[in-house]
Amino acid sequence: MSRRKASERVVVTGIGWITPLGHSIEEVWGNLLAGKSGIGKTKHFDASTFPTTFSAQVKDYDYRQYVKHPEVHEGVGLNTAYALGAAGQAWKCAGLDEFEAEGKLNPERLGIYLGSGEGSLDFDNYVGSNLQAWSADDREIESVSWAEMAKKRFETVCENEQEPNMPLTHLALEFGAMGPAYNCLTACAASVQAIGEATDILRRGDADVMITGGAHSMIHPFGVTGFNRLTALSNRNDDPTTASRPFSLDRDGFVLGEGAGIMILETLEHAEARGATILAEIAGYGSTADAYRITDMHPEGRGAGGAMTGALTDAARSVAEVDYISAHGTGTKENDSIETKGIKAVFGEHAPNVPISSVKSMMGHLIAAAGVCEAIVCVLGIRDQKLPPTINLNNPDPECDLDYIPNVFREKKVEVCLTNSFGFGGQNDTLIIEKV
Repeated sequence: MSRRKASERVVVTGIGWITPLGHSIEEVWGNLLAGKSGIGKTKHFDASTFPTTFSAQVKDYDYRQYVKHPEVHEGVGLNTAYALGAAGQAWKCAGLDEFEAEGKLNPERLGIYLGSGEGSLDFDNYVGSNLQAWSADDREIESVSWAEMAKKRFETVCENEQEPNMPLTHLALEFGAMGPAYNCLTACAASVQAIGEATDILRRGDADVMITGGAHSMIHPFGVTGFNRLTALSNRNDDPTTASRPFSLDRDGFVLGEGAGIMILETLEHAEARGATILAEIAGYGSTADAYRITDMHPEGRGAGGAMTGALTDAARSVAEVDYISAHGTGTKENDSIETKGIKAVFGEHAPNVPISSVKSMMGHLIAAAGVCEAIVCVLGIRDQKLPPTINLNNPDPECDLDYIPNVFREKKVEVCLTNSFGFGGQNDTLIIEKV
């Protein structure tokens, strides 16, 4: 039981996500428990000449079904489109649509903290993307300068939507949020950092309700090229659905995904006063930097261990009380072994007893949006007393010798969860999520 006052305790009252495994809480959760893969051939662009030709893409999705504000219909980037869908679900899940309709929601006490990445690039509308495909009138190569052609082809909406803060801007418009507003982009740790910082905003009394989480899509030529050059992506082009293999000896990199996840957080006092259904509590948050290398974790998991220890201390929980770890678990050689070392360093003799899984094995790596989706997994695990598997784990790495829930979901009593997110640059963030 938390020692904090009700006004300082932060609870989850709404959740929503748009992912490669579906567009609703129950659809995605069912697919995760069933061990289904959302990975397939890349269709956002022609990736046939790239070292990696597959990804985990959101499919058959139209954000307009979630949007009520007319100005938001004018065109948005993929990251914003996914954020709008996830936020619409979470808002309804929290019952805030009815609360707002009754005129009881104070917009100045409604804030947003996102961990969202840059918007996707529309290569069809950018100068230099396909000069030979332009008409002679468009090109006028001999008489029109590059700058003049660029001005003629320039799309202001596309340019604006590249900015990482645009999902926040659209969500503020959609929900009338006039309170604290922040966006962080700390790579793969961004949305967990956003949840942790949103929790602190509520604890110190600067808001009553926070919309938090993240959104991202890097499935475009620049994104895939960058990760291929870093040798971070799997190249298992002949069998994409088994390409993401966290903690497996034959893992060869992560699978790039996209999507969004949103949580509605409130102080316990505010949630109880309006009769909200409480799904879980954000009990602890820890954040560290490795201060080691730009793209590598500290080899002994120093920063990862510090974030886990910080979150446990903040929650006043011992390692023996943790029932499940939602791992960062990317499927790269470095991450999985180092995360395992970090867990062992923190949990000691209890490490082998804690079930761990990585849902990236099924939905790919959603980059800035990954952490919030993995936090939602914790909320649903507490709700249903079920834990999703790590699929494709048929050849375990001897260095990764903990309980990673291989291939089949598990029923278990779950009251306290820990979720990890680690980002390029050595950013480490951990949450403790527990039953209320």
